[in-house]
Amino acid sequence: MASIDAATLSVDIRKRLSPSFALEAKFSAPPGITILFGRSGSGKTSLLNCIAGLLAPDAGRIALGSGELFDSAKKIDLAISNRSVGFLFQDLALFPHLTVEQNVQYGLAKLPAEVRRERCATILESMRVGALSKRKPAEISGGEKQRVALARSLVTDPAILLLDEPLAALDAITKSSIVADLREWNAAHGIPIIYVTHSLEEALAVGESVIVLEVGKIVARGNPLEVLDTPRQETIAQLAGFENLFDATVSALRQERGTMMCALTGSAVELEVPLARYQTGASMRVAIRAGEIMIATSPPHGISARNVIPATIASMRIEGHTAIAEVDAGIMFQVRLTRGTREELGLEAGRKIWLVIKTYSCHLVAKQE
Repeated sequence: MASIDAATLSVDIRKRLSPSFALEAKFSAPPGITILFGRSGSGKTSLLNCIAGLLAPDAGRIALGSGELFDSAKKIDLAISNRSVGFLFQDLALFPHLTVEQNVQYGLAKLPAEVRRERCATILESMRVGALSKRKPAEISGGEKQRVALARSLVTDPAILLLDEPLAALDAITKSSIVADLREWNAAHGIPIIYVTHSLEEALAVGESVIVLEVGKIVARGNPLEVLDTPRQETIAQLAGFENLFDATVSALRQERGTMMCALTGSAVELEVPLARYQTGASMRVAIRAGEIMIATSPPHGISARNVIPATIASMRIEGHTAIAEVDAGIMFQVRLTRGTREELGLEAGRKIWLVIKTYSCHLVAKQE
């Protein structure tokens, strides 16, 4: 097997996947968990396949430290078996007729039996499923299957780990537990882990850095909280689940207060938003999360929030433990609140209310071209 220094993954590739869709990606991923975030069809899995060697780029270079996995100019294209890549697919692909230990040892066939058993036992214990070694996949839970599949990916001591929506079917507590064990394993091994998800919650909770992919192109990268919680582009705001997106024009600058006023297009609503590098008359988009808008049933006084807007509830629907209100303020707002709040305040269609929005809940984003 080729000797690979796995300090950092470097990718700079181009791959046309269809006449109308091309993947272009250039980034570096140091040891730790890098989230690859984007909606379905954005090219996330195809990018993983290029790194793993399942798909050959049309041009470019992929390297792990000083070791080249692919280089079109040098005509280098290492075989999958020589890339030292661990890959965990969403469907896990555990062999149903094999036991847990047999599944985990599958990639160690060339090693002596005693070495296989020892490495298998060690990784199963680190993934907290050592007691399940003699069971078959049908005899263990979904979370346990996920741990076994992860153990099988790690037992070969890969130089990089690729995870394709690995925890999509699991509850939040199980996800958190598995991620904690993965972090502990990687603290000792220090490899780049590329973690694909389209879940905002996973991206914010799991990743140390995030790369946002949209239609085959990287549109943002950086700290997950900065990129996804304070987006600067309309595309990122949409991906990050900002339900309220409005066209707006700067109507006044209030530099002494560190804010400015924006008039929402097509309405009489004005919002006080954080001061930014815009001049009066400039246009932009304002993004607000539905969960960051408060509702008052009488005009509020003595509060820190700068935006208080009279409105009427147009409709109300229940989604699980939350209630979603469509609110007419001359322009439609979506508000998310708990079912308990809805019941306590007697909120229903036709009720007159006041929307309360903090200045820093209003995010200014560049318009999508």
